[in-house]
Formats: sequence, structure tokens, C-alpha cells
Amino acid sequence: MTDINAVVEKFKSRKALIGIVGLGYVGLPLMLRYNAIGFNVLGIDIDTFKVDKLNAGQSYIEHISAVNVAKARETGFEATTDFTRVSECDALILCVPTPLNKYREPDMSFVINTTDALKPYLRAGQVVSLESTTYPGTTEEELLPRVQEGGLVVGQDIYLVYSPEREDPGNPNFETRTIPKVIGGHTAQCLEVGVALYEQAIDQVVQVSSTKAAEMTKLLENIHRAVNIGLVNEMKIVADRMGIDIFEVVDAAATKPFGFTPYYPGPGLGGHCIPIDPFYLTWKAREYGLHTRFIELSGEVNQAMPEYVLGKLMDGLNDAGKALKGSRVLVLGIAYKKNVDDMRESPSVEIMELIEAKGGVVAYSDPHVPVFPKMREHHFELSSEALTAENLASFDAVVLATDHDKFDYALIESKAKLIVDSRGKYRTPTAHIIKA
Repeated sequence: MTDINAVVEKFKSRKALIGIVGLGYVGLPLMLRYNAIGFNVLGIDIDTFKVDKLNAGQSYIEHISAVNVAKARETGFEATTDFTRVSECDALILCVPTPLNKYREPDMSFVINTTDALKPYLRAGQVVSLESTTYPGTTEEELLPRVQEGGLVVGQDIYLVYSPEREDPGNPNFETRTIPKVIGGHTAQCLEVGVALYEQAIDQVVQVSSTKAAEMTKLLENIHRAVNIGLVNEMKIVADRMGIDIFEVVDAAATKPFGFTPYYPGPGLGGHCIPIDPFYLTWKAREYGLHTRFIELSGEVNQAMPEYVLGKLMDGLNDAGKALKGSRVLVLGIAYKKNVDDMRESPSVEIMELIEAKGGVVAYSDPHVPVFPKMREHHFELSSEALTAENLASFDAVVLATDHDKFDYALIESKAKLIVDSRGKYRTPTAHIIKA
């Protein structure tokens, strides 16, 4: 049995080595935060490209400065692909993907494979924290037996917690330090050590009674957004049929100082959380004989949005006497949200595929994504088009899918033949602008 006071003191004195497993949109900001307050941090990732870049003091995520990475390298940060070094770490924070498979069921392979890779090198006195979004019960059902496989007892020798990530890439109003951190431990001792780990780096730590409660908290946060976005997307379709601008309506409703939170419609849901997380609960609820109709309905509405945008594009071209087949269409913005380079689950990519499937010739422009990246399920050999007057005029239509601040909206409005606006950027009705 370890001395819990000694473990806690190691974090409080900032003498612990923090291990962060998975150096992406969640792991990298967390590394920078721990490094900034004086901890030595070991980043562990299976991707040699990421590890080599970070060790060279470079960044591969647009909103994370290479200057900050280089500074971290000089002050106690190192990246590695060598899992044998797990034993050096006092904390292991798992920030790995939890996508859906083709049947819209949880793909736990990253979490399970990562835990299995850590297993041989776990030792007494460590705390293992899972941050990946997942269904309630994952920490108990998948991590607990694996962590204890070598004879370590959770709560006595080693400590196990769940603390969901809450990153919002591109949001200048929040940073890792200022976003409250929810944490649940497998035992009271686990929670105590987990709090000692996180309270050094995060301004406010919110304790809950169990890892399950923490897992459910993260799902509720994202389901709340998914359901409300589904509602406003459905309202958009109704308002459009009635000749009403849904963006005007949302803005007006948002003046109510209580009982209303504004959500804005778009071309569908993107990012690693909002389109995926609701299905984690839907899948797990079946085990308890429950059918989450509300969640699934919002998912259906949101998944139908790219098709809705395609229909608006086809209507606009049709009114101009053109078919989509053979038309040149420029998609503006292929990241999932404005002002970031994150392509995960981007509805823009689905819109591009739908256009291509109908015979359209598709191109894109995105100042944050200069070359279309290699993706598991989507393949385009394209580079970002320059937004010049001449280039804009050469396309039969442009689809505004992601409203980056870097776009010259006045130039787009004056030079594009047809604009399909899925983001409500153009509020003044114009003959060549279609709201979608």
C-alpha cells in the first residue's frame, strides 16, 4: 500500500512527472499548462510525426503556438513513442480518441489499446486519469480490470479517476486553466489524488461521486448542445418555408434575459464531441432496456443538414438554368468550426462528397486548411483555392459552410454568381444569395 499523503504532496510540491498519453487537441494544451506551472511533462504518442515535430519545438495544431512548444521543450517537456517510459511518470493522463464505428457504435479500441500498452509499466503510487469522452461505466469496466491485472490494487497502490476534457479550440474567452474540471474517482482515495493532480493546473475542480457520474456529466453537456442545435436546425427549415429569417428570430429571442439560450443553425454538426457523444449514451442505454428517442431524433435532424444544403444549392443552380452535374462549386470553409484547422466530423466534407456524387466539380477554400488532409473516411486530392475576384467569378456557385473571420465577405458577395449561405452571414436579402 502506498502512502497517499506522499503521493498528494508530490503533486502539491510540483515534483511529480506528468505523463500525457495522446498529444492532440486535448493533450497538447494540457501539456503546455502543466509545463507553464513548473511540472516536468512527458508526452507519449504512437505517431512519430507528432513526436518528432514536438521535440523539434514545432506545433502541428494551428491555434497552438510553436513558440510555446519550443519554450516547453526548454523547460522540462519531452515527447516519446516509447511506452516503457510510463514507469517514470507519477500521473498518466489519457487523451486518446473515442470515435464511432460504421454502425454508429462506440469504438473503444484507442482507449483499450492504450491502456494495454501502459499495463506492463504501471507501478505503485501512480494516478491514471481518463479524459476521453465515453459512455458511463468505461473507467470501471475497461480500465479498472486492466490496471489491476498486474496485482496493483486501485485505491491502495494505484489511483484511477475519470476527468472529461472540456477544450473549445479557437475560443479566445477560455483556456485550459479557466475551464472548471469535473473529476470522479473509483474510490475516495482515488478522488483525493486526482484532485491533487488537477487542482495545481486548473482554477476550479468540481468533484462528483463516481467515475460514472463524471462520464455522464460530459455526455449531458454535449447532448444538451446536440439536442438544441437539432431543434434550431429543424426550426430553420420551418422558418424558411414560411419566409422567415431564423437568424433574426434567434437574435430576437436571445434578448430575453432568462429561460433562453441562443443556438444557431448550420450545415450539420462537426468536431469530435457533439456529433458523436450522444450515440455513446444511446448505445449504453440499450444495455438497460432503454431507447433514447429524444437524442436519436436530434441526431437524425443534424445528420440531414448537409442534404438540406445540397438541396438549396441544386435549387439555386436550377433557377439559374443550370444542373449541378458539371457545375463548378466552391465550398468555403472545411474545418468543422470557424477560425480553427480541426477537420474532425466536419459537415463541409460531407457536403463536398454529396456535390461530387451528383456530378458537380467541387473545390474548396479554407485559410486554415491549405491542403486537404489525409482522413480515414474522406479522400480529396485538393488544395485551398485563392479567394480572388477572378477565381470567385469562375465558379457557378459557392457554398458558405464554415464562416471563418479571414474570409473577405464583401468580395465574395460582389463576385460570386450564386452564394448558398448555411451560416446566416448575409442578412440582407439579395437575388444571388440563398439561405441554407
